[in-house]
Amino acid sequence: MKKKQVLGMITVATMATLMLTACGGNQKADDKGKGNKETQTEDVSKMPIKVSNTKKAIKDGTLDVAIVTDSSFQGLLMPELSQDAIDSSIAGPMQQTLFATDKDFKMVDGGAADFKLDEDKKIATVTLRENLKWSDGEPVTSDDLVFPYEIIGDKDYTGVRYDERFRNIVGMEEYHEGKADTISGIKQVDDRTMTIEFKEVNPSLLQASGIWEAAAPKHALKDASIKDLASHDLMRKSPLSYGPYVVSKVVNGESIEYTPNKYYKEAFGEDPKLSKITITVVNPSSIVEALKAKKYDIALSMPTDNFPTYKDTEGYEMLGREEMSYTYLGFKMGKWDKDKKENVLDSNAKMSDKNLRQAMGYAINNDEVGQKFYNGLRRNATTLIPTVFKSYHDSDIKGYTQDKEKAKKLLKDAGYKDKDGDGFVEDKDGKKLTIKFASMSGGETAQPLADYYIQEWKDIGLNVELATGRLIDFQSFYDKLQNDDPGIDVYQGAWSTGMDPSPTGLYGRHAAFNMSRFVSEENDKLLEAIDSKDSFDSKKQKKAFSEWQEYAYKEAFVIPTLYRSEVLPVNKRVTDFDWKTTSYDVWAKVGVSDKERQ
Repeated sequence: MKKKQVLGMITVATMATLMLTACGGNQKADDKGKGNKETQTEDVSKMPIKVSNTKKAIKDGTLDVAIVTDSSFQGLLMPELSQDAIDSSIAGPMQQTLFATDKDFKMVDGGAADFKLDEDKKIATVTLRENLKWSDGEPVTSDDLVFPYEIIGDKDYTGVRYDERFRNIVGMEEYHEGKADTISGIKQVDDRTMTIEFKEVNPSLLQASGIWEAAAPKHALKDASIKDLASHDLMRKSPLSYGPYVVSKVVNGESIEYTPNKYYKEAFGEDPKLSKITITVVNPSSIVEALKAKKYDIALSMPTDNFPTYKDTEGYEMLGREEMSYTYLGFKMGKWDKDKKENVLDSNAKMSDKNLRQAMGYAINNDEVGQKFYNGLRRNATTLIPTVFKSYHDSDIKGYTQDKEKAKKLLKDAGYKDKDGDGFVEDKDGKKLTIKFASMSGGETAQPLADYYIQEWKDIGLNVELATGRLIDFQSFYDKLQNDDPGIDVYQGAWSTGMDPSPTGLYGRHAAFNMSRFVSEENDKLLEAIDSKDSFDSKKQKKAFSEWQEYAYKEAFVIPTLYRSEVLPVNKRVTDFDWKTTSYDVWAKVGVSDKERQ
């Protein structure tokens, strides 16, 4: 299920596999990469996006899928509560979205529901496909369309989706504050139709995930406590599905098994092609050997730093695509106010000086990192809008490229000077400055990557140490960030953007995913321009995006580091698998043409 920032961004678990073979000293990145003897430059645009196997799928075939990560999955299988890409990927076979999309990620008719927006009345209409049923045989109704809004808007909601986009619904704030029993702006027209009235409309409402893109089974959960929903069996063990598959077995944190939803055909005209799908967590250190041993048909979230070691694996073909994601350096500058549900800036935070943040950005050579250690499958990121959004990415902004002399000057001019001669600058008050850097574990070279960053910052006079003294596993890493652990000043994170380019859900005042906690009136103004009705005019929309990207570049509350491409090993027995980002029913169509892997 492809989520976007309008609903709160999902973190990319595999960002833990950002790797760089590096050692200390003043060597350039290419000098440090001599240990990578198989470095080759790859062009993802030349890789296929769809499997070449055109054979007919056999009956009762099974599919074994690996998801490559060094962390167990949380198992929050309802999209209202899931927060990371591991859970989102694992839930894929059952979580078919409500809306189909076109090549520009805009919603079109033909999915589980259709969508229409009346810009003048500020009202959206959602109409369910006929004969759509839950996996327990109950029909999917407009009750189930409304229910996710009631969950996310509830005052006891424990997830992170309640942000500006939900507050934009008429009556949502009153409902959230307990002043109303219903959301006045959401109406049920009939059993298959609901309408949503917005305070303001903007182009994001036309994008995939412009509105909430899943139904929730109210008939099964209506008596459940919202505050305890995360521990409910229908969340973790036996969630209902209107997608092609339904959960049949869960091994907590390790694997999940699916069998066909026997009611899927009634709405979509054909049954899923497989009798079983099993998705298993596999450590990055063992996935290559597992593929060579033909244990899996597909390997999701495959690390690309060691692509040459598996690119020619017998029996597999490599699919490739540009990712809708980026990695970044985030700087902690405030706290999340749980009562106000907003980010609050701390002007006394260690990283509050943008000159310090900019200096850290200019210390790093991301071009060489991407070229030498990711085989060309990573490249320097320049703005917080990835290039996959061609109409919105501002190519005139060059971003942060390595310039250590400029970095040193920024520090000096801002008052960061080495007063005791130990090689490290003190803060502007002349006190010892130690910056705590958090980075995720994962993969054999995650540690050298963190070491590389620390060394480059040392070269400009900054004393940077790993927070907790070591790399942090994925789940703990984001738990610390979301809870504003005081032991973290700077962190290396990543976002999967989904299909809506608007950055409000990541960097807005009320966005829980805004984990740097940066806020300003100017930022509010620029984000509002992106999400305004005026932005239905494409020229005004482009201008609004460019102005925000320029502002974000200068303020450096978050500095993008790498744009990413991804590869997917797929066994040659797999048929009808289309990896296009806009593929709506990929799990419903996929099959296998032979009993054994090739």
